Amino acid sequence: MKTDLTDTTSSKINAALMEARRASGSTAAGMVLTLVIVTDEGSAYDALRAANDASREHPSRTLAVIKRAGRSPRARAETRLDAEILVGSDAGSGETVVLRMHGELAAHAQSVVLPLLLPDAPVVVWWPENAPLHPAQDPLGALAQRRITDAVTAESPVGQLAQRAQSYTPGDTDLAWTRITGWRSMLAAALDQRPSEVTSAVVEGESYNPSVELLGLWLHNRLHVPVERVVTNGPGITAVHLRTTDGDITLDRPDGLLGTLSMPGSPDRQVALKRRETSELIAEELRRLDPDDIYATAVRTPVERLKEPATAEPATATAGVAVEEAVAEETAAATAPAGAADSGARKGSAKRAAKKAGA
Repeated sequence: MKTDLTDTTSSKINAALMEARRASGSTAAGMVLTLVIVTDEGSAYDALRAANDASREHPSRTLAVIKRAGRSPRARAETRLDAEILVGSDAGSGETVVLRMHGELAAHAQSVVLPLLLPDAPVVVWWPENAPLHPAQDPLGALAQRRITDAVTAESPVGQLAQRAQSYTPGDTDLAWTRITGWRSMLAAALDQRPSEVTSAVVEGESYNPSVELLGLWLHNRLHVPVERVVTNGPGITAVHLRTTDGDITLDRPDGLLGTLSMPGSPDRQVALKRRETSELIAEELRRLDPDDIYATAVRTPVERLKEPATAEPATATAGVAVEEAVAEETAAATAPAGAADSGARKGSAKRAAKKAGA
């Protein structure tokens, strides 16, 4: 059931929700939380679809906040609230209200959202894109017990981790962290099956992927070993190698679908490690409403703790040293007496010949 309200108020929206619930034959709410999605028109469809799918596991009231401040002075002066109410099969297992705020009202979204929150139920705020620098200090974020961001959507995804660390408040989380739950579970289970001393680790994945960095930081914090970061073509995380005293434990997923777990003394086995949809990530985050201390520890660790792979000294650097030595020798020969110059030139030629033979 769908209801459109133009130039409305929060009280009218609440009344319309009650009427829609009665019309659909469901007088009791039966919802466990309020999910507030702060988005724009371009991302609203995908975000609402993911929230509706997640509501089948967590029946909730979903409030989509779309701000339309307006570009012209006249548009900004026009204050109006439009609402689209979805109840029943159109809203998953809960109810959905799309709030379009025009003009100056966009700067006071919390005043519209507050009367629409379910009483005595947790509040979760999700920014699919364009998350604020300090989610907990945002007017809408201050209403929530949990605040969900997504570093992948930032202009500099890996750099966004530093901002998340700086602004972290208990209750914050990021979908870049949620994406590595399967990897963390598999690696922890592998070490439980074969306890060994881990000496170092290698994490392979595509560049500019914050999930790869967070997985490496998690390994660094939990195992207290150096972690090497290797860039691949992806998709996402492609492999993790744990160097142990008994041999390497490797979890490899080259195609983003199926992983292969290799352990010393055991046959390789296939494990389910598919890249998940956004709805699955949101559903996982809604299962827990307490602060995630492990995420806090990982995100607060500087990315610089991850080591780049060691490479041999470039040939150009060696050539540059040889050129500098040759120039120094020629300069010394030019400024020295004639006999010394001839002797220096002969010594320089012999030295260069020796280097050339050993190369």
